[in-house]
Amino acid sequence: KPFNLLPVGSNISTWWNFGSMLLTCLMIQTLTGFFLAIHYTANINLAFSSIVHITRDVPYGWIMQNSHAIGASLFFMCIYTHIARGLYYGSYLNKEVWLSGTTLLITLMATAFFGYVLPW
Repeated sequence: KPFNLLPVGSNISTWWNFGSMLLTCLMIQTLTGFFLAIHYTANINLAFSSIVHITRDVPYGWIMQNSHAIGASLFFMCIYTHIARGLYYGSYLNKEVWLSGTTLLITLMATAFFGYVLPW
């Protein structure tokens, strides 16, 4: 059966796509992050040099690096839109949903911060 012919609820709109978009962004971030981590040197004296090496010397390294950076921004745009949709539809009224969402948001912000300071 074609995917577009499957039955869905009448209250589903395009705002409900951001959860699956988050999963897609997460897969892209994981894939590009893995390829970047292969060439990254976790030494305080060589970290920035390894970023320059990835950008200049690794084949298609600049594409991986830019895809990872743009993907992180896109991921957070989807997160904030997903949160806005949840606030609009009152998803926060369920205590477990609110606690798990807040925990995930704080974890994502910490992960983004550590990813941002890696080259430094």
